[in-house]
Amino acid sequence: MNFRIPKPKSKAGGLIELVVIVALALGLALAIQAWIVKPYQIPSGSMEPTLDVGQRVLVNRFIYHLHEPKPGDIVVFHPPAGAESSHECGVLVNKMQPLEAGEACPKPTPEESSQTFIKRIVAVGGDTLSIKDGHPVVNGVEKADEPYIRPCGGGYECNLPKTIKIPPGYFFMMGDNRGESDDSRYWGPVPKEWIIGEAFATYWPPDRIGTL
Repeated sequence: MNFRIPKPKSKAGGLIELVVIVALALGLALAIQAWIVKPYQIPSGSMEPTLDVGQRVLVNRFIYHLHEPKPGDIVVFHPPAGAESSHECGVLVNKMQPLEAGEACPKPTPEESSQTFIKRIVAVGGDTLSIKDGHPVVNGVEKADEPYIRPCGGGYECNLPKTIKIPPGYFFMMGDNRGESDDSRYWGPVPKEWIIGEAFATYWPPDRIGTL
């Protein structure tokens, strides 16, 4: 029986093979981030004590192709234009106007910001909403059992008794740090197409690894 010893690859052939493998690996990694799972870093204390500044989370970008976002989900999304600076509610409306009227912002600016925020969904399209002691009152029922939040602390944003209605296809977001969160109370609910995905796990720092 004859055995044939394979010829060693040339240096050029080996280099080309390595380049192809690296390119495929990078392409796969980019595809996963674009369509399936992407990491994000927490930029502020608005989600404390659930998520700390600098903590890193994994976001499922595919999940909302399978079902609708729901109250309790922690989501990464693009806020309305102006949310990152002037807290506009609707068009050319000052941050203080809805709060002085005792009302959460009922309508966002129509333009989408390029910034990314992370908050918790507390109400969905069709729900009625007001705020009592920092807790959402949804369809007349106060959600006072929220062990994951940091209490509001009594500021003007903690009590917004005038009821608004969330438009169909929109989602009202609030940070878990209820007294220190710029959220839908100021700049309104967010349409589904601005939601990037659901945060489902933390992976950094090591002592905070776990699911959400």
